[in-house]
Amino acid sequence: MSETPRILLIEDDERLAKLIKEYLVAQGFLVAIEGRGDTGSTRILTEQPDLVILDLMLPGMDGLTVCRTVRQEYSGPVLMLTAREDDTDQVVGLELGADDYVKKPVEPRVLLARIRALLRRFSQPQHNGRGESETVEELVFGSLRISQISQTVTLCGIPVDLTSNEFALLWILAVHGGRTLDREMLFRETRGIAYDGLDRSVDIAISRLRKKLGDNATKPWRIKTVWGLGYLFVKDAWDDNDYRSRY
Repeated sequence: MSETPRILLIEDDERLAKLIKEYLVAQGFLVAIEGRGDTGSTRILTEQPDLVILDLMLPGMDGLTVCRTVRQEYSGPVLMLTAREDDTDQVVGLELGADDYVKKPVEPRVLLARIRALLRRFSQPQHNGRGESETVEELVFGSLRISQISQTVTLCGIPVDLTSNEFALLWILAVHGGRTLDREMLFRETRGIAYDGLDRSVDIAISRLRKKLGDNATKPWRIKTVWGLGYLFVKDAWDDNDYRSRY
């Protein structure tokens, strides 16, 4: 990450973009503005900014398509801006690889807090939940292999395509395998901010992880829901034969 974080703001509302840029520049960031989605996706890949702020409603290419287009070649955090009240865009955005979202009208202090939390998460080493740096570089559970160094996951030797948010959540669960983790802890560790009691991003990511890792959607046995307590990563549920017999 750059010494002075570089942010690419992709927003077609010129007045809003100018206000956001002025505020973030005053907070010590370098901010570039792009008003179109198609040219914005190109700039993300060529400039590789430290963070992207991405509006959903854009000319040329909508924000969800931009996110899907760049995700394989851009590993930095993507923060979505959405003006809609329902959570459909947030759900789809998180599934496509966005790391967080802020609803419009944008509250500058909330935006700043989310930006700083994402930059911390992407620049600091992973932690084990006790404030200690996590020295484990790879975790193996039967047919499941999780590499912290390469940020990759394989199951039965087959690569599993996870978003950065999904990977962070799986890593925390696996590091604490066999222990139930509550939603508040998972949210704090993966998002870097306090849980507000309403955000569904952890539940969405858990659902996506189960699907991608061959878990049962209605009766999960790999990442279990412990009702009233949280989620449990089952360490001995990754045998090749068990996987083939269920699917």
